Amino acid sequence: MIISLIRAIILYTLIIFAIRLMGKRQIGELQPGELAITILISNIAVLPIEDINVPLALGAVPILTLVCFELLISILSMKSARLRTILSGKPMFVIENGKINQKAINSLRFTIDDLMEGLRSCEVFDISQVAYAIVETNGTMSVIKKFPSQNVTAQMLKLQSQKTTIPLVVVSDGKIVNDNLKEIGLTKKWLLNELQKGNIDKNDIFIMTADANKNTFITLKENIK
Repeated sequence: MIISLIRAIILYTLIIFAIRLMGKRQIGELQPGELAITILISNIAVLPIEDINVPLALGAVPILTLVCFELLISILSMKSARLRTILSGKPMFVIENGKINQKAINSLRFTIDDLMEGLRSCEVFDISQVAYAIVETNGTMSVIKKFPSQNVTAQMLKLQSQKTTIPLVVVSDGKIVNDNLKEIGLTKKWLLNELQKGNIDKNDIFIMTADANKNTFITLKENIK
């Protein structure tokens, strides 16, 4: 039992290492080759765990071999557009200039339900609003709406605003996150002054975020029993 546990931990660590080497794609974003490697690795790893008579190397060596092969293919794909097309295919327009490309839909073996589901995933519920819809090589869909249906942007309205910054957590469960304060160019003194203005004790804060423009958001702790 202990041997199986140790073997499982070793293989788990090896698989995590292997997947990290392959990149940070989510399962739904994997290219066909990456998905095949992932399935093979999971099947190979099961054998030494289920049968302790199978040498651990018979699981580890094929896993590392497959990962090295995938890395080699990835490097070659970066240098060759033709190889990328062979392995991953090309994006295809399923709607072009507002017109449904039935040939492309048939080629992708898409049903009307698949098309509508893909549009809804892009927050489009009315197909008449779509100018272009592209099925990417990983199966996801990208959509450009017709101009009258596009969301209004600050650029369209020619509005001037402050520089866009990312809010960071500056207080987490009552504790000040000094590194994040430094990242956005603010100080602990500024933070404490802000809390004093609102008559808030930092120990009562569940989460507080702030950005470089000094915009803040605070959620206080709740009494949960």
